[in-house]
Amino acid sequence: MQKLSMDQLNRVDIESFKELEKTPITIVLDNVRSMHNVGSAFRTADGFAIEQIILCGITATPPHREIEKTALGATQSVQWTHYKETTDAVQALKEQGYKILAIEQAEGSVSLEQFEISENDKYAFVFGNEVHGVDEEVIEQVDGCIEIPQFGTKHSFNVSVTIGIVLWDILKKIKF
Repeated sequence: MQKLSMDQLNRVDIESFKELEKTPITIVLDNVRSMHNVGSAFRTADGFAIEQIILCGITATPPHREIEKTALGATQSVQWTHYKETTDAVQALKEQGYKILAIEQAEGSVSLEQFEISENDKYAFVFGNEVHGVDEEVIEQVDGCIEIPQFGTKHSFNVSVTIGIVLWDILKKIKF
């Protein structure tokens, strides 16, 4: 076994990536305070060819050196916007026909492995603050909540890990 070189990976350049058909998923970051988590969200969104990221509230926006440490240039390839209020972002997405789901431990949440994708829907997934999770006002607006099963002593995963877990599971359901 031998590691593949960059040439062997045959990745597209940024301009070609922007022209590719994207997975109809939007990531919404609700007051995520760590710029490293923001950068990781960009890098994951690029890796899975996600449609866009919406940064809300105190969530930092590119360009910023601390975001780039983990984004590694993905802020150039992934479309993004910023809203002062997450509730405004959610309302705008609803008006555009998105089904909106918060990733949160909530009453009535659906376990990730049991969540079923509807082929014709566009989805927006809301990921919350590292300490407080998704804001309660946002929870009141969403179409539902998805929860990742956990078996250890901690109550949650890091938001960047959560984004990777959720997107991989959703992509498996959409594409495979």
